[in-house]
Amino acid sequence: MTWTEIVQTVFIASGLAFFAVGTLGLLRFPDVFARLHAITKADNLGLGLLVLGLLPSAVNVAGGMKLVLIWLLVLAASATSSHLIARRAVARGLAPWTGPERP
Repeated sequence: MTWTEIVQTVFIASGLAFFAVGTLGLLRFPDVFARLHAITKADNLGLGLLVLGLLPSAVNVAGGMKLVLIWLLVLAASATSSHLIARRAVARGLAPWTGPERP
């Protein structure tokens, strides 16, 4: 195994770990706002690490640029959709969790 393959493996494994932690946060956090925070932050970072791990394997520069463009589009879509979900939750009267007891 070359150093490039080792670095790629570390980036891809780290990205998958962030996806797993984000999913765990989605299942464990008490309210919609904390869940949105967990899933958007962890998934965006996880996808970024996956893209970094896959970039050295790109056939040409255009393939690498496509990977980066996909990541940027997912970042924009994730931010927009989480903002819309949070606005809808506020409009429905849901308040952020503040106490030790679960809602």
